[in-house]
Amino acid sequence: METDYKSYSHAKGMNFWHLEWCPKYRYKCMRKLENRNLVEATIRKAAHEAGIKIHIIEVLPDHVHLLVTLPRGMTDEDALRRLKGRSAYLIFRNKPNFRKRYPKGHFWSRGSFSVTVGFKDFQNTYRYIETKVEHHAVAY
Repeated sequence: METDYKSYSHAKGMNFWHLEWCPKYRYKCMRKLENRNLVEATIRKAAHEAGIKIHIIEVLPDHVHLLVTLPRGMTDEDALRRLKGRSAYLIFRNKPNFRKRYPKGHFWSRGSFSVTVGFKDFQNTYRYIETKVEHHAVAY
Protein backbone atom coordinates (compact mmCIF):
# COMPACT_ATOMS: atom_id res chain seq x y z
CA MET A 1 0.00 0.00 0.00
CA GLU A 2 1.23 3.46 -0.81
CA THR A 3 1.34 5.60 2.31
CA ASP A 4 2.31 8.77 0.47
CA TYR A 5 -0.36 11.38 0.68
CA LYS A 6 -1.39 13.12 -2.52
CA SER A 7 -0.39 16.78 -2.61
CA TYR A 8 -2.67 19.45 -3.99
CA SER A 9 -2.16 23.22 -4.17
CA HIS A 10 -3.26 23.89 -0.58
CA ALA A 11 -4.02 20.44 0.80
CA LYS A 12 -2.75 16.93 1.31
CA GLY A 13 -4.78 13.79 1.59
CA MET A 14 -5.86 10.40 0.32
CA ASN A 15 -9.20 8.65 -0.10
CA PHE A 16 -10.15 5.01 -0.43
CA TRP A 17 -13.46 3.63 -1.66
CA HIS A 18 -14.82 0.09 -1.59
CA LEU A 19 -17.04 -0.33 -4.67
CA GLU A 20 -19.22 -3.29 -5.59
CA TRP A 21 -21.73 -3.98 -8.35
CA CYS A 22 -23.19 -6.91 -10.26
CA PRO A 23 -24.30 -7.73 -13.80
CA LYS A 24 -27.90 -7.33 -14.85
CA TYR A 25 -30.20 -9.99 -13.38
CA ARG A 26 -27.16 -11.19 -11.35
CA TYR A 27 -26.29 -13.65 -14.12
CA LYS A 28 -23.17 -15.68 -13.37
CA CYS A 29 -21.62 -14.69 -16.68
CA MET A 30 -18.12 -14.26 -15.23
CA ARG A 31 -17.79 -17.91 -14.23
CA LYS A 32 -15.59 -18.64 -17.26
CA LEU A 33 -11.96 -17.55 -16.96
CA GLU A 34 -12.10 -15.85 -20.36
CA ASN A 35 -15.08 -13.69 -19.35
CA ARG A 36 -13.63 -12.94 -15.92
CA ASN A 37 -10.36 -11.77 -17.47
CA LEU A 38 -12.23 -9.66 -20.03
CA VAL A 39 -14.32 -7.97 -17.33
CA GLU A 40 -11.25 -7.27 -15.19
CA ALA A 41 -9.32 -5.87 -18.16
CA THR A 42 -12.18 -3.60 -19.23
CA ILE A 43 -12.66 -2.27 -15.69
CA ARG A 44 -8.92 -1.61 -15.41
CA LYS A 45 -8.97 0.22 -18.76
CA ALA A 46 -11.99 2.30 -17.73
CA ALA A 47 -10.30 3.16 -14.42
CA HIS A 48 -7.10 4.19 -16.16
CA GLU A 49 -9.01 6.45 -18.55
CA ALA A 50 -10.86 8.09 -15.65
CA GLY A 51 -7.75 8.52 -13.48
CA ILE A 52 -9.00 6.05 -10.86
CA LYS A 53 -6.30 4.03 -9.09
CA ILE A 54 -7.27 0.42 -8.40
CA HIS A 55 -5.61 -1.10 -5.33
CA ILE A 56 -7.34 -4.47 -5.64
CA ILE A 57 -10.04 -5.92 -7.86
CA GLU A 58 -11.85 -9.23 -7.44
CA VAL A 59 -14.20 -10.44 -10.17
CA LEU A 60 -16.57 -13.13 -8.92
CA PRO A 61 -19.09 -15.04 -11.05
CA ASP A 62 -21.96 -12.66 -10.21
CA HIS A 63 -20.41 -9.46 -8.85
CA VAL A 64 -17.27 -7.31 -8.70
CA HIS A 65 -15.38 -5.83 -5.71
CA LEU A 66 -12.86 -2.98 -5.99
CA LEU A 67 -10.78 -0.94 -3.57
CA VAL A 68 -9.91 2.31 -5.31
CA THR A 69 -8.60 5.82 -4.87
CA LEU A 70 -10.60 8.45 -6.74
CA PRO A 71 -9.19 11.63 -8.24
CA ARG A 72 -9.86 14.80 -6.29
CA GLY A 73 -13.35 16.10 -6.92
CA MET A 74 -14.74 12.83 -8.30
CA THR A 75 -17.70 11.41 -6.42
CA ASP A 76 -18.34 7.72 -5.92
CA GLU A 77 -21.44 8.05 -8.10
CA ASP A 78 -19.42 9.54 -10.94
CA ALA A 79 -16.74 6.86 -10.58
CA LEU A 80 -19.30 4.05 -10.71
CA ARG A 81 -20.99 5.60 -13.73
CA ARG A 82 -17.67 5.86 -15.58
CA LEU A 83 -16.44 2.37 -14.62
CA LYS A 84 -19.72 0.59 -15.36
CA GLY A 85 -20.49 2.50 -18.56
CA ARG A 86 -17.09 2.26 -20.20
CA SER A 87 -16.47 -1.34 -19.18
CA ALA A 88 -19.90 -2.42 -20.51
CA TYR A 89 -19.15 -0.70 -23.82
CA LEU A 90 -15.78 -2.49 -24.08
CA ILE A 91 -17.26 -5.85 -23.05
CA PHE A 92 -19.92 -5.67 -25.79
CA ARG A 93 -17.29 -4.67 -28.36
CA ASN A 94 -15.12 -7.66 -27.45
CA LYS A 95 -17.94 -10.17 -26.89
CA PRO A 96 -20.79 -9.43 -29.33
CA ASN A 97 -22.56 -12.64 -28.24
CA PHE A 98 -23.30 -11.04 -24.85
CA ARG A 99 -25.91 -8.97 -26.72
CA LYS A 100 -28.03 -12.13 -26.91
CA ARG A 101 -28.23 -12.26 -23.11
CA TYR A 102 -28.40 -8.47 -22.71
CA PRO A 103 -30.42 -7.31 -25.76
CA LYS A 104 -30.93 -3.75 -24.49
CA GLY A 105 -27.20 -3.24 -24.05
CA HIS A 106 -27.24 -2.99 -20.25
CA PHE A 107 -24.53 -5.30 -18.95
CA TRP A 108 -24.42 -3.98 -15.37
CA SER A 109 -27.39 -3.65 -13.05
CA ARG A 110 -28.50 -0.21 -11.88
CA GLY A 111 -27.59 -0.83 -8.25
CA SER A 112 -24.21 -0.60 -6.61
CA PHE A 113 -22.50 -0.36 -3.24
CA SER A 114 -19.93 2.23 -2.24
CA VAL A 115 -18.40 3.12 1.09
CA THR A 116 -15.38 5.12 2.15
CA VAL A 117 -12.57 3.21 3.79
CA GLY A 118 -10.54 4.81 6.53
CA PHE A 119 -6.77 4.71 6.43
CA LYS A 120 -6.71 2.33 9.41
CA ASP A 121 -9.32 0.03 7.84
CA PHE A 122 -7.50 -0.23 4.51
CA GLN A 123 -5.77 -3.54 5.35
CA ASN A 124 -8.98 -5.14 6.65
CA THR A 125 -10.92 -4.12 3.56
CA TYR A 126 -8.08 -5.29 1.32
CA ARG A 127 -8.11 -8.72 3.02
CA TYR A 128 -11.91 -8.83 2.86
CA ILE A 129 -11.88 -8.34 -0.92
CA GLU A 130 -8.93 -10.68 -1.34
CA THR A 131 -10.75 -13.54 0.43
CA LYS A 132 -14.11 -13.18 -1.33
CA VAL A 133 -13.36 -16.18 -3.55
CA GLU A 134 -13.04 -18.45 -0.50
CA HIS A 135 -15.99 -16.76 1.24
CA HIS A 136 -18.32 -17.50 -1.67
CA ALA A 137 -16.78 -20.97 -2.19
CA VAL A 138 -16.17 -20.20 -5.84
CA ALA A 139 -14.62 -22.96 -7.90
CA TYR A 140 -13.45 -21.71 -11.26
